[in-house]
Amino acid sequence: MRRFILISCLAGALALVGTSLGALPEHTPAQAQTAKGASGLPLPRFVSLKSRRVNIRVGPSTDYAVSWMYLKEGLPMEIIQEYENWRRVRDADGTEGWVNQALLSGERTALAAPWMRDKGQQVFVNMRREPQSASQVLAKLEPGVIMRLKECTGDWCLAIAGSVEGWVSQSEIWGAYPGEAFK
Repeated sequence: MRRFILISCLAGALALVGTSLGALPEHTPAQAQTAKGASGLPLPRFVSLKSRRVNIRVGPSTDYAVSWMYLKEGLPMEIIQEYENWRRVRDADGTEGWVNQALLSGERTALAAPWMRDKGQQVFVNMRREPQSASQVLAKLEPGVIMRLKECTGDWCLAIAGSVEGWVSQSEIWGAYPGEAFK
């Protein structure tokens, strides 16, 4: 009976925390990075996985069940909520869960057009020499390829995929908000 009461109290406390943090609405470019989390950093924001194996949990504690395990270091994630040293993240497919902040990196990465994965074999994201549509194509990236972002202008991002460095259209990646600029 005591265990049931403890679990009920914990569930109630987490429900209270969830309502005090509020449900985050889907962001639009104008709303992106306007709120601040408990860490003082903007919400939502993009980060990447620091480790090759990362458990995503149903709640912000190791007491919660693992709902998913990621096996790819550098995969971009969007932080949408913070609770102590836990971050609620969303991946490119929309899967959400909680991960300890120690498993996340501030290094910016992106995926080449993950929404185009099932559109056929001749679908690519062009990596160009200059940030212009008419610039020379240096590489053709398959949808889902991970790249490191060095900077974004709001329209184009300078990225590294494998051993190739070039510019990709910001509208063709998942890992930077539309109109977001950073160096």
